[in-house]
Amino acid sequence: MRPRVCVLYADGTNCDRETYYAFEKAGGAPELVHVNQLRSGERKLADYQILVIPGGFSYGDDVLAGKVLAVELTSFLADQLQAFVEAGKPVLGICNGFQVLVRTGLLPDARMGEIKVTLMTNDSGRFECRWVYLRVEESRCIFTRGLAGQLLYLQAAHGEGKFYTSPRVLEAIEAGNQVVFRYATPSGEPTGAYPYNPNGSLGAIAGICDPSGRILGLMPHPERFVEVTQHPNWRRPEVKSLLKEPHGLAIFRNAVAYAREM
Repeated sequence: MRPRVCVLYADGTNCDRETYYAFEKAGGAPELVHVNQLRSGERKLADYQILVIPGGFSYGDDVLAGKVLAVELTSFLADQLQAFVEAGKPVLGICNGFQVLVRTGLLPDARMGEIKVTLMTNDSGRFECRWVYLRVEESRCIFTRGLAGQLLYLQAAHGEGKFYTSPRVLEAIEAGNQVVFRYATPSGEPTGAYPYNPNGSLGAIAGICDPSGRILGLMPHPERFVEVTQHPNWRRPEVKSLLKEPHGLAIFRNAVAYAREM
């Protein structure tokens, strides 16, 4: 079975086709679905096994990054979204999609309307586009099964990626093992130092999941490294010898495998 994947996009989304390709390569059956198709009833979220909100600049990020799409989801599609989550189906938000998930309340606690964390303007005050190292933490996240302790190399490209919250909420996220990715040095040590941490995120946090591990949001782009040739230095022999598999592919493969088990 090839699980059906809803690649949800809106005006301004620009990473939908790359995300489509990543899920297709991982064994899924992705479909590009505009948010208006869900609102009109032309498509039903219940017909899909995986939901992904890809990166880009939905609605131009005119208010806050991801805010308008988050409001649209919680205002017009709340019942469909809630039913999807309660059915235990995986949800993935990449970059702008992560921003959407925190502004719906689906992260960190899968409670729509309860906004506890945010993604702020980068400490550098500018858009950061660079490849970064991510340490995969021990967690219940279904997207990173078998990856804990590994160091991934992925591209980050965002202007509002600084993970920020109150000390109390941060403590709860850490205690609940909901941190999935941390920005790290090339040796694998979590860091707040620029440029390895491109935005100044608290706790070097680059991605989190909900308590169930089925909802994941991360700022770097795994869909931009599902082919070896997408690595910036793939031609160098020392790099090619280390790349048994592109670092982003396992995240999509794990989602597809989980959906098949349901």
